[in-house]
Amino acid sequence: MLTVEEQAVVLLSLKVAVVAVAASLPLAVAAGWLLARRRFPGRLVLDALIHLPLVLPPVVTGYALLELFGHNGAIGRALMDATGFGFAFRWTGAALASAVMGFPLMVRAIRLAIEAVDPRLENAAATLGAPPVRVFFGLTLRLAWPGVVAGAVLGFAKALGEFGATITFVSSIPGETQTLASAIYGLLQVPGGEGGVLRLCLVAVVLSFVALLASEWLLQRQRAERAT
Repeated sequence: MLTVEEQAVVLLSLKVAVVAVAASLPLAVAAGWLLARRRFPGRLVLDALIHLPLVLPPVVTGYALLELFGHNGAIGRALMDATGFGFAFRWTGAALASAVMGFPLMVRAIRLAIEAVDPRLENAAATLGAPPVRVFFGLTLRLAWPGVVAGAVLGFAKALGEFGATITFVSSIPGETQTLASAIYGLLQVPGGEGGVLRLCLVAVVLSFVALLASEWLLQRQRAERAT
């Protein structure tokens, strides 16, 4: 059984992951559609920038977030002065870091799903008088929805396991920013913390495994629908 503190860690991790996915999913859909359906100058540069967090050390991404959204950062200070809302050393900052790290995975899954939609169907709908917004929501997104959901699941799984960017940006404050990964790391530094490490590792494995299974099932379902 998990202790009260461990339950709080799991619940906070789930909240951070859900908020990260919910906040970044609309942008991921827009970016996936843009890369799949439009050709424009700088497209390769945009593609590289979106996927940059996958190849950068997570600590570098966390430091960049701290410089931008920290209390003394250009965006963070202006946001704090205007609204009193901040990201640094708060759970919202953990959600932001998780969203940034999971964003490339979401965009890639969504882009592949949209590319699998036959453009001739979209052209036919437009020829029949459907406005672009209706074509996108009524046709493209409807056919690509398994990939969108799969991308969201991948982003959720990534957010659950995020460590480097999160701990650099918001540290590991119990009850505020201490997620599964940072709690496990902290327990490893404490004599006698092996039991807590084992319990939290099992929770992380189960949650990540279920998320990946759901993602793979959705992708296989999409392929089956394309084949029929």
